Amino acid sequence: MMVVGIIAVCIVVAVLAFFVPRLSRHPQNGTQRTLGLGSRAGSKAPGPLGRLLSKPFNSSSRAVGRSGSAGRRARGKMPF
Repeated sequence: MMVVGIIAVCIVVAVLAFFVPRLSRHPQNGTQRTLGLGSRAGSKAPGPLGRLLSKPFNSSSRAVGRSGSAGRRARGKMPF
């Protein structure tokens, strides 16, 4: 279920970044901040378990950042 949520957030951020690049930064940063909290909470577990629990949040945060930057980059390549 979390995977579907992250995919939906990535799509929303990418579309928002394409149509309104300036207004897409705040939702992107908020999502990444929230995922960062999950990552930090997961990393408090001892040893390799901490890395295992924080990894999904790290990769999700990276995916949200990439989708936002891809939307802004695609907008910059448009002829209008």
